[in-house]
Amino acid sequence: MLALLGATTLMLVAGAPWVLPAASGGTNLKSPENGRVCIIDDNFILQWNGSRESVRNVTFSAEYKIPGMENWKKLPGCQHITGTECNFSSVKLETVYEKIELRIRAEKGNSTSQWHELKPFIPFQEAQIGPLDVHLEAEDKAIIINISPPGTKDSIMWAMDRSSFIYSLVIWKNSSSLEERTETVYSRDKIYKLSPETTYCLKVKAELRSPRRVGFYSPVYCINTTEKHKVPSPENIQIDAENQVYVLKWDYAHENTTFRAQWSHEFLKRIPGSHSDKWKQIPNCEDVKTTHCVIPQNAFPEGIYRIRVQASDGNNTSFWSEEKKFNTEMKTIIFPPVISMKSVNDDSLHVSIGAPKESENKSVNQLYPLIYEVIFWENTSNAERKVVEEITDVTFPNLKPLTVYCVKAKALTENGKWNKSSVFSSTVCEKTKPGNTSKTWLIAGICTALFSIIVTIYVGKVLLRCINYVFFPSSKPPSSVDEYFSEQPVRNLLLSTSEEQTERCSIIENANTITVIEETNPIEDHKKYNSQTSQDSGNYSNEDENSGSKISEELLEQETV
Repeated sequence: MLALLGATTLMLVAGAPWVLPAASGGTNLKSPENGRVCIIDDNFILQWNGSRESVRNVTFSAEYKIPGMENWKKLPGCQHITGTECNFSSVKLETVYEKIELRIRAEKGNSTSQWHELKPFIPFQEAQIGPLDVHLEAEDKAIIINISPPGTKDSIMWAMDRSSFIYSLVIWKNSSSLEERTETVYSRDKIYKLSPETTYCLKVKAELRSPRRVGFYSPVYCINTTEKHKVPSPENIQIDAENQVYVLKWDYAHENTTFRAQWSHEFLKRIPGSHSDKWKQIPNCEDVKTTHCVIPQNAFPEGIYRIRVQASDGNNTSFWSEEKKFNTEMKTIIFPPVISMKSVNDDSLHVSIGAPKESENKSVNQLYPLIYEVIFWENTSNAERKVVEEITDVTFPNLKPLTVYCVKAKALTENGKWNKSSVFSSTVCEKTKPGNTSKTWLIAGICTALFSIIVTIYVGKVLLRCINYVFFPSSKPPSSVDEYFSEQPVRNLLLSTSEEQTERCSIIENANTITVIEETNPIEDHKKYNSQTSQDSGNYSNEDENSGSKISEELLEQETV
């Protein structure tokens, strides 16, 4: 033990900044050593170590200086202290975020030691969160806890952080400390899911996340829950969004019971104190006999709320149910957009995205910044193209001409805190316009078709003429014969039958004898010739030759005679 004290003494002496003798009185007073400050909530404690040499009737006094002060001032609560610590919580500080300088010295009569100065410090950075005061109230299956925030009511240390504290609670059955349960609670909160007529014990500590501070646990508090209540509380509170309304539901086993529901702002939970007067009745959820009620969406503007339900069977009412946190952003339905598509240019489709409309022609999703996921594909292909755009007009270029394309889209929230999206819209399909290549082919096809029609008509006419010539010959005689008869005077055809046309022919037998032969061609023969059907010109010529040969034979016979 002596060796330990000696080692401690040596360490403290080594840590002493200086030790100077007092000039007056002949007594050597050494300066205090190892000065330090301990701050818990609003309690400021200055501590130090005295001289290793025991000197009777020695006291200690401290002074301070803050920015803006030229001279040192006496530190309240730290004058002529006989011990080795003092409380200077009564010092009037305008802020806890500025540096403070402290110094302390030993005194005996008129003799004083040299000042021992502490390193300047900022009170808020040195402060610790102290133990909490807790008040408990019991129900049959719950305990209401009221926590006094760190510091005093007029605390300057935590004045800026009173609503930022997080309280960590450890609760257990008094009969079994092994069944501990840790929860994060507010300064006024309820601990649910407990058993009736059971003793529970708990302790609580406060925390700050920025800057990171963890306080000391409170003393342990114990309380007994009450006996089971006659009218049980509603359980499993749920709230869902359906179309343009909210539906509040709960479970309850007993019949012939009416219910009412209330709401309160979530931020009130972070403000210390009781806010029981801030609860408000929910529209359409008062004295209802069903285990649900329908709430208009406009009853809850955008925000975070608390919902609770109470049962009643006449004169008896239950305790309030467990409070349900309700975030309108998380529950609001994002409706699918309305899309339209039309063909532009020769190879592009333009997609327009619009928000769905209510009956009053108001945009359903107008309160939320949205982005749109658009799925685009060719109607005959399964290959999809996906784009995500903030704009409501999307153009898809370089498409195939005269091809059907389809599109669908859904809306997504742009808020990074939570991910919510609508279902896909109805599918819309559109056909692209014909491109330049298609027009060229179309013109070429039309020209080819016209040319083919002309050729077909011409060939048809030629074939028809051949068929008519072979199978249906004309009754008109050949042109050579027709020309011959056309030279005959018209008057010959008008001669009477008694007249004959005589053609004189001369045969020169020798130079001295000339025989004249008259050939009479009756008009009837001429008529017969004209009435003959058209035959081959060769046949007609043969008949003439035969008639000529007959005349020659007759002349030969006459000469012989």
